[in-house]
Amino acid sequence: MNIVLWIAQALLALMFIPAGVMKTFQPGTVKTKMPWAKDASTGFVVFVGLSELLGGLGLILPWALDIASVLTPIAAIGLAVIMLFAAVFHARRSEYGSIGMNIVMLAIAVFVAIGRF
Repeated sequence: MNIVLWIAQALLALMFIPAGVMKTFQPGTVKTKMPWAKDASTGFVVFVGLSELLGGLGLILPWALDIASVLTPIAAIGLAVIMLFAAVFHARRSEYGSIGMNIVMLAIAVFVAIGRF
């Protein structure tokens, strides 16, 4: 089970860390490429990016370094909440194509949270 959890954590981290870096440090580029970001403020895009970046790092570093390991499931819960809000956000904007990926990532994050608590 530990190997499966590590694979899930790595997959989530590989999705959230690059996306978080892009949204945090290149919000202008994100605003031109992502439809939802065009209507959002730059501050909101940076906030979402920073949350994703820190959550992605939180999935890996605490458990790998065995320092405050409880932060890994907490990060997974935080990312699950972000994905829940993202799914609602996209549904309100009628961007149904994005919701599937949000739900998949939410499910993986919940799996990691439960497995690591």
